[in-house]
This record gives sequence, C-alpha cells and structure tokens, in this order.
Amino acid sequence: MASKNAKALDDWTRSRFKQLNTDLEQLYSELASPEEVTDVGVAVKLDLVEEGGELISALLSEGNTDEGFDSGFELLGNVGFFMAACRRHEIQPDLGSRSARYLKDASALSLQLGASLGVVPRFASAHLETHNRAIGGQYKCFTQLPAEELFIEYNTRGVFSFIRASEALLNCLPLGVSHPITFDLLVAARNALEEVVENNNRLYEELDTHDFFYHVRPYYKPHTVGLREYRGANAGDFAGINAIDLLLGLCRADDAYYSQLLVDKFLFMRPEDQLILRDCMRRKSLMDEFLLDLTNETNQGKYFQKNLTEFLMVCNAHGATAVQHHNMLINKFIERPAAQAGLEDKTDITASGPPLDIMLRGLKMLCDLRSAAQVEGLETRYEDIKRLEQFLNEQI
Repeated sequence: MASKNAKALDDWTRSRFKQLNTDLEQLYSELASPEEVTDVGVAVKLDLVEEGGELISALLSEGNTDEGFDSGFELLGNVGFFMAACRRHEIQPDLGSRSARYLKDASALSLQLGASLGVVPRFASAHLETHNRAIGGQYKCFTQLPAEELFIEYNTRGVFSFIRASEALLNCLPLGVSHPITFDLLVAARNALEEVVENNNRLYEELDTHDFFYHVRPYYKPHTVGLREYRGANAGDFAGINAIDLLLGLCRADDAYYSQLLVDKFLFMRPEDQLILRDCMRRKSLMDEFLLDLTNETNQGKYFQKNLTEFLMVCNAHGATAVQHHNMLINKFIERPAAQAGLEDKTDITASGPPLDIMLRGLKMLCDLRSAAQVEGLETRYEDIKRLEQFLNEQI
C-alpha cells in the first residue's frame, strides 16, 4: 500500500491536476500563436505549482517509505507528470514566492526515486502506457482532452502488439529455425506486427493534428531535473521493438549507430525491460541462423522452407511498421505542422530535443535499417534478404 502522502499526490494527479492543465490548454487554444504560452494563465499556473508542490514537499520530508518498485515507479511518474507540466506551461522558479522551493523539491524527489529504481528521474512512456493503472476505468493523462486520450490508447495498443511479437520471436531461439513450432511463433509475431499497422492507420485517421501538435506533444518536451536536462518520453522506450530489430537481425548490436541508440534509451525503460534488451544484444539473430543453415542441407529439415517463408513475411511486416511510422505519423503529426508554423528550427519541438531535421535524419536511418532498404552508405540487411528470397525461389 502506498503511503498517505503518495496516495494524496496520486489522487491529485488523477483529478485537479488534469483539470488545471485542461484549463490552461483551453486558454492557449484561443491564442493567435498557441506555442507562446509564457505569460498566459499565470493564476492557474500558480495554483498548479503550489498545489502539486505542497504534496511533493510532504513526500520529500516523509522520505523513502520502501513500498516496493511498483509503488516507487508510480510515484516517480506522478512527480514526473508535475515536472513535465511545469515545463510545458513554462513555469519558472520566480512565478510565485514558493515556486522555486517546490520545483527544487520535485527535482530532489525525482532524483532520489530515479537513482533507487535504476531509471531516469522523470516520467517515462511506461507511466502513460504499459504501467498506467486505471481506477474506475480512468487511467492517468495530463489533460481531459480527447486527443490525448486517443493518443495514449492507440500508443498503448501498439506497444503491447510489439511486445507480443517480441515474445514470440524470443521463444523461437531455443527451438531453432527448422522446428515446426517456430512456424507458429513466427505467424504470431507477424499477426502482432500487422495489428501495429492497423492501429497506426486508425491513429492517422482519427487523431486531430492541431490538437496533438499544440496540446499533447508539449508535455513530452525535454526538461531539467537537478542539474541535467533529460529528453522527453518516447513511445519507443520499451524493449519489445528493439528486441524485434535484434532477433530478426535487421539491426545489429555491433552497429555503432544502433548500439548508441540502445545506450541512450536504456534508462528510459523499466529495469526488467533493460534485462530483456541486454539479453537480445548478445544472441545470434534468426536471420543469421537461417543464413547459416542455407549452406548445410542437413540442418534445414522438413520445415525450413516453410519457416523461412514466414520469417521473411515477419521482416516485411516489421519494416512496414517503420515505414508507416516515418512516412505517415511523423510527417502528419510533427513535420507538417511544424513547417506550417515555421517552428522547424526550435530545439524543443521533439521529445528527443535536437532540431527537427536532425531527428528526421535519425528516424529515416532507423526506418531504412528496419525495412532492409537498399541505401548507399548505409549497411542494411538488403543483400541478405535477397539471398534468402533467392534460395526460396530456387526451391520452387
């Protein structure tokens, strides 16, 4: 059971906090330039920082109650929501007579929790997705806006689909690429990835671009905790999607670009996710196993061709999710509205922090790796995929 002070903060986060944020978003929606919010709604901002700050200061005084990881992780999320909202609303330490102390206390508690849990000292995507506990059917959001609820629900569906695919692929490894049950697991992985595509299509069609860009995205901005700035939460901050990259062999742990990406995201994941990803980094991929068995007919067995056919379909499905994310979702919800508002050069337009053009280049490279595209200057698995396809064609 959480302490009385922890429960008070959780109750506030689920109720009054959401209302204050919603009130501010409604004020911003009336502005000619809705991104310029510094001097808007000062009285509401003062209520937010003082109400949340008092609850957080009480928790800091209480100390570590050793309630276990789940309670501690949930508490970190609630403190993180408060700090992310302060960043979104451009709440500065000099807003009120006590705001500086409240923001300092929030940093201190976040750092204590993050260090003890082995994660970053700010809210992570898991707080809004895989570990967002609902009470009475209501999970936590920053606001009461329909666009935010839609965004969280579709992201959460997508994350669990990726997790199902990664778990199926993990179970393939001890069975081997010619085992009859490996086929069943590959089918399960492909079905899960096709669910991601379907889910993304619905998100593309139903999420309001303006509301997302101006009233949801800003809560994911980088912000400072203590002396360091931490990037914003990203929907990809879980092990599943990278486990798929590595298990399929489309991305490699010994690739400097890709391994740097993994290093940068480790502490944004829950500790058990970190263990899963580290384990995947040391394993031989399914693609390498298939390629190895191409040269030895005795290793192929009855189901080898059938499994290889399904494996290539899984690779294609994973690549399709990456292409769809980059060409549809990023373009519609980030790139186009930023260009229309002339905000492409702002450093806080993305959750990761760098200017938009740098982020887009990185995402394009990752998309090319996951889709095994033929790109000059980038080492992908294009040739290996073609080799596997040629083998199957020769068997017909």
